Amino acid sequence: MKKDILQALQTVSPIQVEEQMLERPANSKLGDFALPCFPFARALRKSPVAIAEEIAGSLTHPSIRKVEAVNGYVNIFLNRTAITDDLLHLILDQSATYGSSNEGNGGVVTIDLSSPNIAKPFSMGHLRSTVIGNSIAYLLEKTGYQPVKINHIGDWGTQFGKLLTAYRKWGNEEEVRQAPIETLLKLYIRFHEEAETAPSLNDEGRAAFKALEDGDSDALALWDWFKTESLQEFQRIYDLLGVTFDSYNGEAYYNDKMEPVVQELADKGLLVESDGAMVVELEEDMPPCLIKKSDGATLYATRDLAAAIDRKNKYDFVRSIYVVGNEQSLHFTQVKKVLGKLGHEWANDIVHVPFGLILQGGKKMSTRKGKIVLLEEVLKDAIELAQKNIEEKNPTLANKPEVAKAVGVGAILFSDLKQHRKHDIEFNLEAMLQVEGETGPYVQYAHARANSILRKAGAPDKFAIDEVNDYEWDIVKLLSQFPQAVKRANDELDPSVIAKYAVDLAQAFNSFYGNVQVLSDEAHKHYRISLIECVTIVLKESLRLLGIKAPEEM
Repeated sequence: MKKDILQALQTVSPIQVEEQMLERPANSKLGDFALPCFPFARALRKSPVAIAEEIAGSLTHPSIRKVEAVNGYVNIFLNRTAITDDLLHLILDQSATYGSSNEGNGGVVTIDLSSPNIAKPFSMGHLRSTVIGNSIAYLLEKTGYQPVKINHIGDWGTQFGKLLTAYRKWGNEEEVRQAPIETLLKLYIRFHEEAETAPSLNDEGRAAFKALEDGDSDALALWDWFKTESLQEFQRIYDLLGVTFDSYNGEAYYNDKMEPVVQELADKGLLVESDGAMVVELEEDMPPCLIKKSDGATLYATRDLAAAIDRKNKYDFVRSIYVVGNEQSLHFTQVKKVLGKLGHEWANDIVHVPFGLILQGGKKMSTRKGKIVLLEEVLKDAIELAQKNIEEKNPTLANKPEVAKAVGVGAILFSDLKQHRKHDIEFNLEAMLQVEGETGPYVQYAHARANSILRKAGAPDKFAIDEVNDYEWDIVKLLSQFPQAVKRANDELDPSVIAKYAVDLAQAFNSFYGNVQVLSDEAHKHYRISLIECVTIVLKESLRLLGIKAPEEM
C-alpha cells in the first residue's frame, strides 16, 4: 500500500517525497496516510497549506478513495474494499510464502550460535545465542539467503587436561554414563578444590592436556567419549527448543588450522612481541590482538581467525554472523581488523550480533541456591506450568502434552525474542506464560481462537466485499505490513521486530473477534472467514520465524 501511494505522490509532488515523510495518523479519521507539506515550504516559497491543496487536487490512484488537504497536510484515504480484496487473495494464494523475497539470491550466510562447552551444563546463559541465532536463520531463509548454522562447541583447552586428570583419579565410568554432565562437572569442581591444597595437580592437568594436544590415544579416547556424552545431553535440549545445526565444528576442529594463520601473520610482518607474547598491533585507541601467549599457547582470537578463513574457503559466504554477547564486541572488532590486515576484503562481511544478559531480580541470572540455572530445568518447568494451565482451562483438549510443550517452550522463546537483542531481559516464568499481554501464549491463543472459528465455519465460498469496517481494516493494514516487517527484521538482524508485529496482529484480531459477528452475518460471512484464514497464515508464519509452534487448539 505505502509503496503505491509513494509512487502516486512522485508523479504530482513538486518535490521528491521520501518514504519516511509519509506518516500513519493515529486517528483513522485523518486518513490512512498523511503527508506534511511544511518541509517543502522554503524550497517552493509557498505556504504548506497551498502546497497541500495543490498536491491533493491532482493525486489519484486506484488504491485511493479520497484525498483531503487539511492545515498543511495531505490526508489520504485508501480504497478499503479494493485493497482488502487484492490482499486477501494474494495471501490465500501465497499462503506461508507470503512475505518471502529473493533478496539474498541464494547467498550463503554462516551463523555461529549457541556454542556451549562440553562437559559443562547447558545453562540459561546459552539460551539467547541459541534462539536469536535460530530466528535469524529463519529470517535469512525467508529473504532468499542460504543460512548455515554452526554450533562452535567449546571442546578444547587446558580445562580438558584437568578433567582427564580428575576422571583418572576419582572417576567412575558407570556414573558418567548415567549422568554425564552432572558427574563431569563434579569431577571438574573437585579438581579445583583439591588443587588449592595440592598445587601439583595443576601441573598434572597441563601435562594431560599436552598429551591430548600431542595425540595420545588414551587421552583422545577419553576426550572423545566426554564429547559424545555431552552432545547427547545437549541434543535433548535442542530437541525441546526445536533447534538444529548444519555443523558442530568446535574449537578442536581448528587445531591444525591455526599455525598457518600465525605463520602468515609472521610472514607479513604483522606479529610483534609484547612481554613474551605475540600480538598484532591495531589502532592507537584499541588494545593489540593477542595471538599467542608467552608459553606458545593459542587463544580465542587465533581460533576465530582460523575459523573465519576456513568458513570462507568452505562456504564462500556473503556474510558471516556471530551471535555472541555484548561483552565480546571488542574481540570481534579486533578479529575483523586482523583479517583486514591480512588482505581479506571479506572481513567486512563478518557481523557480530551482540545481545544482553538474562536477569532475575535485576541481577545476572547465573545461580539459583548456589547452582547453575539449567536451561533444561527451566524448559521443563515451563511445560509443566503450561500443562497445569491447560488442565484448568481446557481439560478435554486433545494432545495436551504436545500443546503444553509448544506453549511452555514458546513462552520462554517469545519472552526472549520480543526484546531488542541488545537489551538485558528479566526472567519471570509465570509472567511469560500469561495469555494476556505481550506473551507467546497470547499470540498462540489468538491463532488457536482464529482456527476455532474456521473449524466451525467450514470452507468459505467465493467472497465479494462491499464494505470494510474499522476492525477489519486494522487487520488488513497489519497484514499488508508483514513483508516490510520481515525485511526490517532481516536488515537489522533483530527478531523482536517480528515478535512485536505478531502481538500487534493478535491484538487487532482479538478486537475484531470481540466486536464483529462472523458466523451469524451471512452477508459478510465468507469474506470475514477468508480474512480470519489470512490472520492464521500470517500469525503462524510469524511464530515460525521465531522458532515457535502455533497450536490450532489450546
